[in-house]
Amino acid sequence: MTILSCASSRPGNLGVSESGLAKCPSSPNCVCSEEARGIHFIEPLELKGDVARAWEVTRKVVAALPRTRLIEDTPSYLHAEVRSALMHFVDDLELRLRPAERRIEIRSASRLGWSDMGVNRKRVETLRNLLVVEGVVSPSIGSRGDGSS
Repeated sequence: MTILSCASSRPGNLGVSESGLAKCPSSPNCVCSEEARGIHFIEPLELKGDVARAWEVTRKVVAALPRTRLIEDTPSYLHAEVRSALMHFVDDLELRLRPAERRIEIRSASRLGWSDMGVNRKRVETLRNLLVVEGVVSPSIGSRGDGSS
């Protein structure tokens, strides 16, 4: 088995459909702000200040994340592939700008395996914290969507 085999092929359900970002699979290795299910839900990025500036800063911060490669970058959608340091597994990070709601919907999902040991949730919260420091996103209110606060 080569290291490249850990990359897996890009899922066909990525991108924005009429219902928004793709739903998470039943496995606990995905988080999405458009999910209702407890284990998969994560808060969207609530924007502060100028929406266009916030989106531009977000795009730059995502591009600067370690082992991250931008795949698609449009005025309202961003898809990046993020490789793990050791095994080179690929996760998909998607962001959808919703300017009228002043927020960015976000999804981060592993391509392979069942559990991600919290990596995708941690990635989104790290991104949120970086954007809070940049002054373009409000801090999370702490709800994890699973009944805890």
